[in-house]
Amino acid sequence: MSSFVPQRREPGELFGPRFTLFADMLAVGLATSVASLPLITAPTALAAAGAVLRRSIREDRPVTMGEYAAEFRAHGLRRSLLAGVTVFAAVTLVVLDLALARAGLPGARPVSWALTVLAATGLVLALRAAADPEVARGWRPALNRAASRSVADPAGCALIVAAVGLCVAFLWMLPLLALLLPGPLAFAITAVEFRIEPPADEG
Repeated sequence: MSSFVPQRREPGELFGPRFTLFADMLAVGLATSVASLPLITAPTALAAAGAVLRRSIREDRPVTMGEYAAEFRAHGLRRSLLAGVTVFAAVTLVVLDLALARAGLPGARPVSWALTVLAATGLVLALRAAADPEVARGWRPALNRAASRSVADPAGCALIVAAVGLCVAFLWMLPLLALLLPGPLAFAITAVEFRIEPPADEG
């Protein structure tokens, strides 16, 4: 796929379709930040962001906040809470293990490196699962598919790690961007998945 959006500009259109997509990405980022305020809803909020951006790119039309809210509700309260609790429990466990590993215990350095690699792997799998078109039907099968895609597409995993790193760098340089960054992150993950998906007219 050579381009996500058409190059043609409609008569009277000032900025063109790429600017519309950019504005939608930022609006979705803001909506995702608001939906993530309870913290445990963050995985579902990011998945909804990816879904609406995917549809916007596929169908070449603007995103609406009503569409985002519908995607968020499609996950169901129980699945949303379960996904959020699981993610934050895993994050807490890794952070505690890293703190213990760095407390001067024997073998602390290799354990720290192993935990860092494990955390990065889990983050990539979670992000690829959030970008799965069928994630609203269940996170476990989405994680299984994400694992398969990751094995078949290691370059995509590297791109996702780079996208996360850029978001962290932007956040460090300008913390005010925090409310908008989920949009670019969701867009980046969706773009990575588009690389290995067949075009809509073939799938």
